[in-house]
Amino acid sequence: MLKSNLEGKGRHGRRLRAVVGPGLFAWMLLASVICLLTGCSGDAPGNRGGHGGHGAGVLPVTVATVKVQNIPIELQAVGTATAYTTVTVRAQVEGQVTAVHLKEGQCVRAGELLFSIDRRPFEVQLDRMQANLEKDKAQLENARNLLQRNAAVVEKGYVSREQYDQAAASVRTLAAAVQADSAAVENAKIQLSYCAIRSPIDGCAGEIFVDRGNVVKANDPDHPLVVIRQIRPIYVGFSVPERYLPDIRKHWAAGDLAVLASPAGHRGKPFQGALSFLDNSVNAATGTILLKATFANADQALWPGQYVTVILKLATEPHAVVVPSQAVQTGQNDRYVFILDPGDRVSYRPVTVGRTVAGETVVSKGVRPGDRVVTDGQLRLFEGAKVTIVTGLNSGAEEQVP
Repeated sequence: MLKSNLEGKGRHGRRLRAVVGPGLFAWMLLASVICLLTGCSGDAPGNRGGHGGHGAGVLPVTVATVKVQNIPIELQAVGTATAYTTVTVRAQVEGQVTAVHLKEGQCVRAGELLFSIDRRPFEVQLDRMQANLEKDKAQLENARNLLQRNAAVVEKGYVSREQYDQAAASVRTLAAAVQADSAAVENAKIQLSYCAIRSPIDGCAGEIFVDRGNVVKANDPDHPLVVIRQIRPIYVGFSVPERYLPDIRKHWAAGDLAVLASPAGHRGKPFQGALSFLDNSVNAATGTILLKATFANADQALWPGQYVTVILKLATEPHAVVVPSQAVQTGQNDRYVFILDPGDRVSYRPVTVGRTVAGETVVSKGVRPGDRVVTDGQLRLFEGAKVTIVTGLNSGAEEQVP
């Protein structure tokens, strides 16, 4: 029940008091709270944010222009440098090492002297073999003279046929002995030559496992003298998933394939080589196939056992539409970019992307050359948002607008 009571307070003013019931008072209080929360001051300028109520102000962004350029078709992997040739040097004769002619880590040429083994026992053996040869040669000459004399008189009956046959057999026996002696002499010379151990290849020596004065055995598998590795040229081996095998074979059949290699910490241009080996089977355990590339390695920048980043160039895709990789965003169902419209507002654009090479992503559908895409500041953007172009929000290919 509503009651009113008007009271006058003197001559200078009046107070109007309304007494209301509890239900109506609650509704009035609720209306006041709603008014405060929603800003009942009306549509005054500046009280509402930008476009569609998404936020206030003009949003800063950086942009880049969609370009057309040739994009290489390439595969990237981690590889390992391996020696072009590896030789484990062992003694081929037994004896005492009389000299070591190289230092650890030294690079040597093919034929260069590495170790010397005591020659004296082998020189004595060679002298003995040569003496046997000379003795048998003399006996052979005498036997031939005897056979010649018997041949002249055997028909006259001065020498029996049996004596003639014995003389002929003696000649054949001594001729075989001379031949065996000659082979023994050659073998002794070979054994003597093994006393000078020379490098079979151009390469660099590793750790030396024997010193002067040590006695070495012939062909001892457990005690090599040194390992020499050829590193000019050098191999780089790497593996790629088997799904790329058809493309590799197709492009390799059309011509040589370039391979780039960059060791860890290398800051210059990658070293360039060429694909030289494709394994004849796929590794069933890993689903990969082994490849090798050959590098000239003239300055020995690549070293056996070193890990390198490898890029195999298969071909070049001409006239590809590309955008900076940071412009492409990932949504729940697709990939998208924000396109800058002429009125400095942005629009959402789904895109179909391909490979990413050197910070550039190939886009096969969704943008056109000349479009301007947002490269930084996408977090606060929405369809139709008003933006201003700035520089320096992020590194990369940005369009500088004054």
